[in-house]
Amino acid sequence: MAPPWPTTPPTAADHAVFADAQRRAFWLDDVEARAVTAPLEGGAEADLCIVGGGFTGLWAALHAKREDPARDVVLLEAESAGFGASGRNGGFVVSSLTHGIANGMARFAPEMPALERLGRENLDGLAADVARLGIDCELERTGELTVALEPHQRAWLEEEAALLERFGHAVQRFPDADAIRAEVASPTYLAGLWDRDGGGLLHPGRLATGLRDAALAAGVRVHEGTRATGLRRAGAGMVVEGERGASVRARRVLLAAGAFPPLLRALRRHLLPVYDYVLVTEPLALEQRAALGWARRQGLADPGNRFHYYRLTGDDRILFGGYDAVYRYGGPVHDGLDDHAPTFARLAQHLRATFPQLEGVRATHAWGGAIDTCSRFSVFFGTAHGGRVAYAAGYTGLGVAATRFGAQVALDLLDGRETEATRLRYVRTRPVPFPPEPLRSAVVQLTRNRLAAADRHAGRRGVWLRTLDRLGLGFDS
Repeated sequence: MAPPWPTTPPTAADHAVFADAQRRAFWLDDVEARAVTAPLEGGAEADLCIVGGGFTGLWAALHAKREDPARDVVLLEAESAGFGASGRNGGFVVSSLTHGIANGMARFAPEMPALERLGRENLDGLAADVARLGIDCELERTGELTVALEPHQRAWLEEEAALLERFGHAVQRFPDADAIRAEVASPTYLAGLWDRDGGGLLHPGRLATGLRDAALAAGVRVHEGTRATGLRRAGAGMVVEGERGASVRARRVLLAAGAFPPLLRALRRHLLPVYDYVLVTEPLALEQRAALGWARRQGLADPGNRFHYYRLTGDDRILFGGYDAVYRYGGPVHDGLDDHAPTFARLAQHLRATFPQLEGVRATHAWGGAIDTCSRFSVFFGTAHGGRVAYAAGYTGLGVAATRFGAQVALDLLDGRETEATRLRYVRTRPVPFPPEPLRSAVVQLTRNRLAAADRHAGRRGVWLRTLDRLGLGFDS
């Protein structure tokens, strides 16, 4: 069977889809204008300094104040809250802490019952916190729908269904093309699997803004526009140095900078900044929306090595992203990389193939952002400077919910608090480091090439991919 995507280059019609799109994240454009907090000027002192105003840093600030309202917490963010991956993702929330059950079973099988339970408790806790804090982030517990696009992927869905059921998920199968196309109308679908209670959707821009405002209300001193540039020991504590002479002397420091260069040099060996790109369409007309079905509004993805993820927004736009995962030599992260016309064109081409009934639809937003990838594809933890510094990093694109868990674990490590989570090998071990440049780029590009080849050959993994599997070192889009 031919692959579902055109094998010819994108056409003028594909390019027209995003020609007038704003090169800015829809989620950040869609939040009400708000005042940015003042940058830090001069020196400050605190019990805890958090570096990074994305989801991990914001959740950590709230956890810290909930545990001890008297704790003096300062949070430094280089841009504005949610500016990085936290405001640029697809808004999928999943219960998995291990980038899916299959990835978890391959790496942490003995601990998976605990990790699955902790993940579901974390997702429930996120929903409860959002309600308690009054954050209107359009949370929908719609689950996850995975669609097979090629015959060999049907077997993958059945294997996934068996794992989900083994760990207590509510599963619904769509065994053939007629069944899945009655659920969501795409001529590319051959079968489907709906994990009904393993995830959902939200508006990440509103979540980031809501968490920032909740942190301010709890007494956290949030300084946006304050880039941290250095970290050093000072007596019994640490000093975080910033631009323009800003600095924070703190007893403890929690690093939550995601894909941006970490202040701990040793941490850089474990992180790979990979760029992901997204289109968001104009709101669909009533007849366009009706032509899709999709009445239960699940977040969608396909199981290929190079996969797409897509969803409906609250005002019935389609967000469509994924497929390409772009690593550039040396791993730079800056605004100039947010615009990537070749990937936008490919996404537009694949969107039109997925939903040909939407002919003429246009994208209003097109953007990119860096994902903090690690070789185990899920968050890892550690401490430094004699336990004065802790970090959580490497979420690999599934961090919207997992950041809440990661923030709590990093805080527990920082405070020396033993919990069920901190006793797990999952928390106590770090992923295999990536090699230095120029070998790093060569490994990534070869791996991307072999993943694409596997997709072309019914998912069969060649010698290179099997070798990486054995070494615990890989690359996943």
